Amino acid sequence: MALQIGIVGLPNVGKSTLFSAITKKQVDCANYPFCTIDPNVGVVEVPDPRLAVLAKISNTKKIIPTVIEFVDIAGLVKGASEGQGLGNKFLANIRETDAIAQVVRAFDDSNILHVDGSINPVRDAETINTELALADLDILTKRASNIEKQMKSGKTKDLENEFAAVNKAITNLNGGTMLRDVEWTDDERVPLRLLQLLTMKPMLYVVNVSEAQLGDGSWKERVKDLKGRIVPVCVKMEADLSTMSPEEKKEYLEMAGQTHSGLDVLITEAYDVLGLITFLTTGEIETRAWTTVKGSTAPQAAGKIHTDFEKNFIRAEITPYKDYVECGSEAACREKGKTRIEGKEYIMQDGDVCYFRIGA
Repeated sequence: MALQIGIVGLPNVGKSTLFSAITKKQVDCANYPFCTIDPNVGVVEVPDPRLAVLAKISNTKKIIPTVIEFVDIAGLVKGASEGQGLGNKFLANIRETDAIAQVVRAFDDSNILHVDGSINPVRDAETINTELALADLDILTKRASNIEKQMKSGKTKDLENEFAAVNKAITNLNGGTMLRDVEWTDDERVPLRLLQLLTMKPMLYVVNVSEAQLGDGSWKERVKDLKGRIVPVCVKMEADLSTMSPEEKKEYLEMAGQTHSGLDVLITEAYDVLGLITFLTTGEIETRAWTTVKGSTAPQAAGKIHTDFEKNFIRAEITPYKDYVECGSEAACREKGKTRIEGKEYIMQDGDVCYFRIGA
């Protein structure tokens, strides 16, 4: 199952247009709040130029990239945590995602209304982050109360650990710290994960800029006080690019002074913010990218191909991508000693070209 990135933000900041450009899937982008109610979901390929290179070496018949899902969630407003603007429904949609891409608007356009009447991306981010924090505080406060009642019947180590973690979370949120920025022990993370806390999810900011701002970098001044991972995207330009052929797209980007599509950068950053890496398999039938979590062992990675592969894992034959390309073939990698034999303890690295040996 693909991991999901929820696209959130205030109304009229460009979320649905961004989603449409990312997935090339048309959604209702009317110029008024709450035009998006049920979340739209689109599966997106993660750009990886290594696949085409390996496919050429292997004379591959098919290339299969790895994917993530983007979920277009309706615009939040101040008071969403108390149900304003269908806030409870929208917050529940965010809770189901694995990470958040928060769109903030830095461009000026008098024809597109801003819900607060002026352009201030830092203020907009604070509005959204406050609503997410208030929603989390509500859940945490209720959970703390329930734990206290349970402990009256008898304390257990698990309850005491959870109570301490919940109170630590409440203290940090009240102090203005998002839970993703807090150091947590494994004992604290386990019970908090079950609560699906919004401010604990990885997040990046998508700054929606004009083409002129993208070219001269003037958007940076408007977000200089925004703390976190930032990706500038001219959503209007990307919407145009999404309808072009590869040749037209390349020419357009060169004219705009850009080397990469902003959406390609966003998709790659979203993949990274989830703490994911890619390992690769290649042969005549297919060249394929597979997703695993950073820190995964070789058997865990093998299990992404088929669950039986993890259970029956014998060894992995690993060649770093760079070495594979330099050698020019699987046979040459073996001859030159670039292919290593790794066991169950091996920690996978991004770009490992793999062949897994599996028992019966």
